[in-house]
Amino acid sequence: METVRINKNMNLDWKFTRDDVIDAWYKGFDDSNWRHVTLPHDWSVEEPFSKEHSSGTGYLPGGIGWYRKHFHLPEDLTGKRVYITFEGVYNNSQVWCNSYYIGKRPYGYSSFTYDITDFVSFGESSNVISVKVNHKDIADSRWFTGSGIYRDVYLTITDQIHIDQYGVFVTTPEVSEEEATVSVNVQLSNETTNDEQVVIKNTLLDQAGESLDSVIHTEMIAAESSFCIDQQMKIHHPQLWSPDTPYLYSVKTEIIKDGVVIDHSLTSTGIRYFSFDSNEGFFLNDVNMKIKGVCVHHDAGALGAAVPEKVWVRRLEALKEMGCNAIRMSHNPPVPYLLDLCDQMGFLVMDEAFDEWEGVKNKWSTGHNVYPPKHFGYYEDFPQWGETDIKEMVLRDRNHPSIILWSIGNEVDYPNDPYCHPYFKTMTGNNDANKPAAERQYDPNKPNAERLATIAERLVRYVKECDTTRPVTAAIAFPELSNRTGYTDTLDVVGYNYKEHLYEEDHKKYPDRVTYGSENSSSLEDWLIVKHNDYICGQFIWTGVDFLGEAQGWPIRASQAGFLDLAGFKKPSYYYRQALWSSEPMAFLSALPLAAAEGYGEPHWNWQDEEEMQVKCFTNCEEVELYLNDTSLGSKKVDDDKAYVTWEVSFQAGTLKAVAKGMDGQSYSYELETVQQPKKLEISADSQWLTASGQDVAHIEIYVADDDGNLVYTADNQIQLSIDGSGEILGLENGDAQDLQPYNSLVRKVHHGKLLAYVRSTKESGDMTIRAESPNVSMAEVKIAVATSQQTKIESNT
Repeated sequence: METVRINKNMNLDWKFTRDDVIDAWYKGFDDSNWRHVTLPHDWSVEEPFSKEHSSGTGYLPGGIGWYRKHFHLPEDLTGKRVYITFEGVYNNSQVWCNSYYIGKRPYGYSSFTYDITDFVSFGESSNVISVKVNHKDIADSRWFTGSGIYRDVYLTITDQIHIDQYGVFVTTPEVSEEEATVSVNVQLSNETTNDEQVVIKNTLLDQAGESLDSVIHTEMIAAESSFCIDQQMKIHHPQLWSPDTPYLYSVKTEIIKDGVVIDHSLTSTGIRYFSFDSNEGFFLNDVNMKIKGVCVHHDAGALGAAVPEKVWVRRLEALKEMGCNAIRMSHNPPVPYLLDLCDQMGFLVMDEAFDEWEGVKNKWSTGHNVYPPKHFGYYEDFPQWGETDIKEMVLRDRNHPSIILWSIGNEVDYPNDPYCHPYFKTMTGNNDANKPAAERQYDPNKPNAERLATIAERLVRYVKECDTTRPVTAAIAFPELSNRTGYTDTLDVVGYNYKEHLYEEDHKKYPDRVTYGSENSSSLEDWLIVKHNDYICGQFIWTGVDFLGEAQGWPIRASQAGFLDLAGFKKPSYYYRQALWSSEPMAFLSALPLAAAEGYGEPHWNWQDEEEMQVKCFTNCEEVELYLNDTSLGSKKVDDDKAYVTWEVSFQAGTLKAVAKGMDGQSYSYELETVQQPKKLEISADSQWLTASGQDVAHIEIYVADDDGNLVYTADNQIQLSIDGSGEILGLENGDAQDLQPYNSLVRKVHHGKLLAYVRSTKESGDMTIRAESPNVSMAEVKIAVATSQQTKIESNT
């Protein structure tokens, strides 16, 4: 058994109760009648939607829950140090180990680690971790948060002389195409009572694991003390990390005593350099590029906040195909694996800490901007925990090459929410009828917005105490005032939320300021401002994916601003953005009745005979010819800025086809076909194999089809799902923001003809069979093999 450093996943076999049990902290408490759950776990999506809950968090409940985990530690690990890490618990968690109280963490998005060495037992004696989660104030956010231990938990077991938590920091202070310097800062601790001599060795590895350079240092570390060292390595002709070529190196750090490795770690890194210029925008590896970003929240519809890694892989693959090259983690530290994926898949990242500082924001509970709001939230913990939480984020995430910006906050300067200022009395737009009345009034009894500059200055300092290699930014909601209060002066780079009309004026006023869109609409106009002004570095569109919460009012449970819906299915808006952003030739057709021809249209060709239609072709090609039943309706040139062309067409059943000519001289076609009545279900899985880990997942797509297998886009059939064998169904999602069917149901309607199911393997090898049934259409089923990783490898090779 590997005993140098053990990282043990602790996600399986937890006991859970959705209740406040007064003695559940006690090791000897009888939890035999509690539910068995696998982490990550979000209890909010296990319960029905209700109008009584907050619209801001998607009409799902919070409350109080308890988790308990029983485990053993082998006798041969006696004398080791033991730590437990929670990557995210929403929220107000308290943790006990074997009845000993370890600590609390209010912020639901922070990762945190406890040293439980003094409280654990080795050998036959069992250990119990007890966690209380108090999320009784459900209206504490402007979006869905989830409830529970919704991210991974793991144990780390080390020698008494060990690398500290987040104790390896890899930077690339000098980079060119010819040579790069890789600098490694290592912090380690000697927790013995003796002075000890150790060797610190760092080795730079390429993506294949081959050694490129190494460096060693011998040091006598005093008893019960820490030691920090910087070491440097060189690499000739490095492969530079970028969204197009996300090449990753790694640094192996070893602590050696008496010729034996007693601790080690492996840190992934990318070699790249970037800069922001106030006049010319963003440069990566000396290449000028636009940041084509989207904002994302952390939930996945039916799964709530407990999102497996593969779900984000599927989403990111779609966003990459769309032409997106950047992700804004709005508005909180993300799950760690999401940053790993951004490193691996090539996305620039804006890592964000907070949506709220010491001033509480309005939390809409009966519909967006519907008064009166509620006032729960992180503000009550920020004065005590803000420094800890932002430093934890930076220390945890600073080795990711994808991260180019640290954001200290989102829209904390929103007008009168809660900060006010005398400027409100003279500001233009004070009588904007589209704004709630409270946002149009000056209230001297509210906190003065000048306070924001003081807080921001402090937060920037905290970030730079942990990392000076990246600029610090914030998403500014009210630059008209924040430019006056000094808030924007504290930032290295200033993000504007929905303030494109100020870009030109502010560029003249503040010529040395680096500006970008930190949150923007998906309108063509907002993109063209970025495209045609060199000094605007890019934009982050709200949003990449639909998300639960921030709902307009019952019965809508979600924000529908995304290019992907709650199930990760692509919307027509996705294809228009692809036409604007992607360099890969593409074409896509949609249609709408001419009488209501606004928006992106619908991607189907089932309308009323002779109905007057507007047909749109979204494309990045030069010219498009449209055919209806093989008859040409004309060819049109495509405006590169506009990226679409339209025709007025009288509907006839059959085939509508666009043939686009790309700049490469090739033709690219897209068809819409009139489909017949629903006759059968089609089902597919994105994986033939899952590991028997109890944690591996697959996406199951079900759609309603006609006799020829064509998707019936207008179908709304109700589907009953069942599963046999070595798997379980985690949830069903159709992407319909108005569907209030409880998420724990195995019955759900299709939306636009489609439905998504998430399934998870058990710990038993075998097959799982997923079956979909619906009245009046033929059923469908799909099988997935579940095996140990070794079985999967052998049988796949066979």
